[in-house]
Amino acid sequence: MDKKKAAMSSIIAAIFLSSFKFIVGVLTFSLGIISEALHSLLDLLAALITYISVSISDKPADKEHNYGHGKIENLAAFFESVLLIVTCGWIIYEAVQRLISGNTHIEVSIWSYVVIITSMIVDITRSRALFKTAKKTNSQALEADAIHFSTDILSSGVVLVGLICSGLGYYKADVFSALGVAVIVLYISYRLGK
Repeated sequence: MDKKKAAMSSIIAAIFLSSFKFIVGVLTFSLGIISEALHSLLDLLAALITYISVSISDKPADKEHNYGHGKIENLAAFFESVLLIVTCGWIIYEAVQRLISGNTHIEVSIWSYVVIITSMIVDITRSRALFKTAKKTNSQALEADAIHFSTDILSSGVVLVGLICSGLGYYKADVFSALGVAVIVLYISYRLGK
């Protein structure tokens, strides 16, 4: 039951963060925040996959699964890494398009900072809870989810730096922060898939 509760808390946090980031990202036209919103949307999908996988993995062995259902957690972790790679492809494409077109101006507001700092706080809390439950229950899916969310803290930090630079008039920093998020996520996807 601990595994399901931890996975459900991730679903709720991901719904909140992805909605908040999308609204602020669209209002400010910040690719950094929009890339974080997409990352959070994938966090939601990953949390749903984790919830389903931990629900199934606890089932006992049956005729079709002589050794139980535990390996579904490995499959879920691999699927999460594939989703992250696809998202990185879009972020990189959009960043390059903005650099080529020169359309890098964004509207930095107090909400830009609020959404990113809130995201960092939620992600710190969420990843700690997931790591604790993963260790306690020996769940690879929850561990993958915890790794995934702990990287969100780093990517949010990169976006925060981009916002600060954009606030000082260097608008390309937002695009570069989006590319930074993509590189971080690609690295984590590799580790998660491996």
